[in-house]
Amino acid sequence: MSEFIIEMLGIEKSFSSNKVLKNVDFKLKKGEIHALLGENGTGKTTLMNILGGVIDYDLGEIIFDRKKIEHNMQGMLELRRKISFIHQELALLPDLTVAENLFFGQEIKNKFLLKNKKMNEEAVKILNQLDVNIDPSVKVNSLDASYQQVIEISKGIMKNSKVLIMDEPTSSLTDNEIEELFKVLNNLKKKGISIIFISHKLNEVLDLCDSYTVLRDGNVVANGQINKELKEHDLARHMIGKDLDNTEIYRRRNLGKVILSTKGLSRHREFKDIDINIREGEIVGVTGLLGDGRSELFETIYGNKSKYEGQVFLEGKEYTCKSTVHSIKNRIAYVPRNRKMNGIIKDLSISDNLNISNFKGLKIINKKEVKKNNEIFRDKLNIKLKNFEDLILSLSGGNQQKVIIARALSVEPKIVILDNPTQGVDIGSKFEIYNHIMDLTEEGISFFVLSSEATEIMMISDRAYVMFHGEIKAELNREDFSEEHIMTIATGGVNEG
Repeated sequence: MSEFIIEMLGIEKSFSSNKVLKNVDFKLKKGEIHALLGENGTGKTTLMNILGGVIDYDLGEIIFDRKKIEHNMQGMLELRRKISFIHQELALLPDLTVAENLFFGQEIKNKFLLKNKKMNEEAVKILNQLDVNIDPSVKVNSLDASYQQVIEISKGIMKNSKVLIMDEPTSSLTDNEIEELFKVLNNLKKKGISIIFISHKLNEVLDLCDSYTVLRDGNVVANGQINKELKEHDLARHMIGKDLDNTEIYRRRNLGKVILSTKGLSRHREFKDIDINIREGEIVGVTGLLGDGRSELFETIYGNKSKYEGQVFLEGKEYTCKSTVHSIKNRIAYVPRNRKMNGIIKDLSISDNLNISNFKGLKIINKKEVKKNNEIFRDKLNIKLKNFEDLILSLSGGNQQKVIIARALSVEPKIVILDNPTQGVDIGSKFEIYNHIMDLTEEGISFFVLSSEATEIMMISDRAYVMFHGEIKAELNREDFSEEHIMTIATGGVNEG
């Protein structure tokens, strides 16, 4: 009897002249968590879309639980029934209850009315299989992100999926939420369910997964079991094709005068009495747990939220945060935390997404300037693309993120607010973005970096503010940084520094 639940053999796939997958073999054992790794654009999503029955493949064969899947539409439908693909952007209806989401499209009802009580009872049985306690009658938008992930997993359990594909499931979770999610995944493993775990967070891969496969340029370049001898730098070397430069990214610089500051900045139920500042050419980290108010704080400074109390000062003068257009005119740029919802414009080209902040009023668009701008930022941020006129959705998630960062930089800002700047970005691209941020500070540009990852804050920041429940609980200088210190404050502990 085969130990594998899935065997993908000799899979090949091209889009026009672009060969995305080249003779790929991928095998998944029963009851294991298998990491699928690779930089953005290496074919991971394409391979999983084939396995999930979303797209067809050109050559190869797929065997599911010792049975060959026919290479036709019927085979694709069979894969969709057997495998659940949980995407990074969850497909939940936030204004419906947990039970309503679970039974959406297959509601329990009599001739005229929904049987809500029965659906709630059945939902509890399903959630109990995952050893989680969630009230099935609450709306999904009231749940933490980790519980929303659990709802998606529960939908897979309902259709008796033997395999779950999870694409960057922890990208928007706090450390505590990640811990809770991992408990659920390990419980599923004990029940014999197999999980494919796609992530750029190599520490999580080593903590959670049993085995790994690495793709690079559409080829499998490494696979094997995960053990104590395997280190993050080993996986990173396979992904990138070389050792990462181990020299520290952070460089000490001469900083200029204070360019922006706040005094007693408050907004009802979101944040209160915020006093922060940033100097010319400085990188200031802002961290804490999700829901700490940092995104709301900087959306207010950027002019995306009104009705605040307190004061903001820009270059020594009181500044009114009245609109995003006003902020751009005053050379403040912002990269939002949710790329899909608030960053990219899905129906526009890569070029239009990059340059849209510069399309003002009835001004005639100078195509030569746009072309020059595109080429500058393609080279600076190493954006991997075929044609700037392709839709933004043709790019991998990491390259979409680079385009949004390029858009912010294209307005020649003095201050850039980066909210979760490397979400869904592979390790090589992360280092490119960090180095580029550091280079831009030499030109006098200031950066606020908002992140739940203490390691990201520590890597590039000159100073950091730690928030908890809408308040600044500590201001740390670089010499005071430690992951333990930051997380202690972020979880409500006492700042003993």
